Amino acid sequence: MPAILIHGVPDTHRVWSRVRRHLTRTDVEAWDLPGFGGDLPPGFGSTKEEYVDWLVERLEHVGEPVDLVGHDWGCMLTARIASLRPDLVRTWAGGNGPVSARYVWHPLARIWQDGVAGDRFMAELEPTSLAKDLVTGFDVPAEAAEAMAGHVDGPMKDSILRLYRSALTVGAEWEPALADATAPALVFWGVRDPAVPTEFGERLGTALRASRILKLDCNHWTVLEKPAEVAAALEAHWSRSA
Repeated sequence: MPAILIHGVPDTHRVWSRVRRHLTRTDVEAWDLPGFGGDLPPGFGSTKEEYVDWLVERLEHVGEPVDLVGHDWGCMLTARIASLRPDLVRTWAGGNGPVSARYVWHPLARIWQDGVAGDRFMAELEPTSLAKDLVTGFDVPAEAAEAMAGHVDGPMKDSILRLYRSALTVGAEWEPALADATAPALVFWGVRDPAVPTEFGERLGTALRASRILKLDCNHWTVLEKPAEVAAALEAHWSRSA
C-alpha cells in the first residue's frame, strides 16, 4: 500500500522532495495535478470537483488503499477524498489547507477569484517577483522559492484561477462530509501561516478525529521549512496504523 503525496498551489510534485529525503520507505509517489506540471485531460476545467474526480480515478487504479498525504490545496482535496471514498484511504495526513465554513479566503485568493483583478494579476506575474514574495511573505527557502516560481507557467496560472473561482464556498460545501472519513488522521500545521491560522488546523483535526495535531514553528510551507519533522510525523503515523 503506497504513500501518495499531493501538492498545493502554486506547486508541483517537487515541493515534496525535501520530505521524501527523510522518509525510509521506498513506495512513495508524489503526483502532479493537471495543469500543475501534469497534462490537462481533454475538456478538463480545473475546478475543485474535477480535481477530486481525477484523483479518485487515479487512486482506484492503484488497486489498494493508500497512505494519502496533502499540503495546502492537496490537503483539502485529499480530505475530501477521505470523506467521500474511505475505501481508497488507509491513512490520511494533511496540513495548512482549510476545510471550514468559517474560513475567509486570504487576500490573494480573493484577487484570483475576481474575474478582472485575477486575470490582470496572472498576466503581470513574473518569476523573480513571485520568488521574492514567497521568501518575504511565507519564509520559503530562497532556493525552493526560485524553483517553485520557475514552474509557474501559463497552464498553471489558468488552473489556479479556475480552481479558486470554483471554490468560493468550498468550506461550507465540504466540511459536513468530513465526519464520514474513517481513515486514521494526522494534521500538521505551520503556526505562523498568515493565510490559514492554526484554528483551522485544529478544526480539521477535530472533524477528522485526528490522533495528532502537530503544530510546527514555521510558516505555510511546512514541507519546505520543516521536512524532517513532517517526515518523522508521517512515519510514526503510518507505523501506528500498520
